[in-house]
Amino acid sequence: MAALTNRRRTLPPDDVGSQAITADSVSANYLTTHHLANGKTGLRPPLARQESLRRNIEHVAAETYLITRLAFTLLRYLGIGYLWISQLLALGCYAVLLMPGFLQVAYEYFSSTKVRRSLVYGDQPRNRFDLYLPADIGEPKPVLIFVTGGAWIIGYKAWGSLLGLQLAERGIIVACLDYRNFPQGTISDMVNDTSQGISFIINNIANYGGDPNSRVYLMGQSAGAHISSCALLEQAARESEKGENVSWSISQIKAYFGLSGGYNLLDLVDHFHKRGLYRRIFLSIMEGEESLKVFSPEIKIQEPCLKSVIPHFPPVYLVHGTADYSIPSVASERFADALQKAGARAELILCEGKTHTDLFLQDPLRGGNDYLFDHAVAIIHSNDSDALTKDVFAPRRKRFVPEILLKLASKISPF
Repeated sequence: MAALTNRRRTLPPDDVGSQAITADSVSANYLTTHHLANGKTGLRPPLARQESLRRNIEHVAAETYLITRLAFTLLRYLGIGYLWISQLLALGCYAVLLMPGFLQVAYEYFSSTKVRRSLVYGDQPRNRFDLYLPADIGEPKPVLIFVTGGAWIIGYKAWGSLLGLQLAERGIIVACLDYRNFPQGTISDMVNDTSQGISFIINNIANYGGDPNSRVYLMGQSAGAHISSCALLEQAARESEKGENVSWSISQIKAYFGLSGGYNLLDLVDHFHKRGLYRRIFLSIMEGEESLKVFSPEIKIQEPCLKSVIPHFPPVYLVHGTADYSIPSVASERFADALQKAGARAELILCEGKTHTDLFLQDPLRGGNDYLFDHAVAIIHSNDSDALTKDVFAPRRKRFVPEILLKLASKISPF
């Protein structure tokens, strides 16, 4: 791979250990053992389906109760404020406009036999991930671990379903991580969950046909870019301490993609406050003003203890739209500069006229070609000539939403 140091591109608008234990597997194992003990050789399908359905309903009920309780807790933090209420209404209208696409993606998400939903990677309620598998599982496949955004408050693994479904069509396994959101957890919980999820996937993905040795990639979007970059730096700090036991290594990550992320919290506090994520709430999420530097990758990367580790970082690709008002593109520009000064291989890619959600949502819903997808596939397949050939002849991706609705959604978007 060509060196990335001091590279910066601006794109014009048109160019742009063991398997997880799930409720179903516990149910299936119990029933299989029960029938074998009684001299039967198999699992009765109707009973298995009923038991699986019952457990799924219980899981959904428990999740609904948890989300409702957390929502009321969050409302107590938010209070009555014009900005966040107006943003919430705009979000509702935005979702309605894109609903034709969301419904199609949701149908594929729930009906596809190649999607493994809510696999478990830890003990916390949100320690789950979705796995998107290619149709042709033969030789080991490349793996992309995706950490979704959501302003540290509304992140959810299914937000990455469109990306997961589309990349799986190109022979790439995608693991979309869930993590505790505020107020269920604060930033250190989110980073710990993400690091634990990365560790679990690296150590278990071979069971699902993935290649854990040399083809694992990491991507974070928005708040997920911030959280995943914190997890990388935290892991680097662990590895720099002699005698520190680690369950995964940054050397196992082939490349890191940061999409529309914020990497210096000190620069973003006032900006978020003006957009409805009030300072008091943001500081609660980040565990107080004194922790802002600790969880600012742009600042943390300058720490002396990381000096020997940063040059061994995986290649970093920071992608940002110049019309992003949720997190200004200067956030990625400054982080790219900090990475390069520290000796990391970093490339900054600015997409002219793109908003916070264009690259990740509106462009993929348009179908056809879009920059983020094509760029990620090209890098992941860069050392696989057969995959690159298949990419050339891959069918054109379908459109999910009419253009008029996409343009209206972009105008009303709260992001």
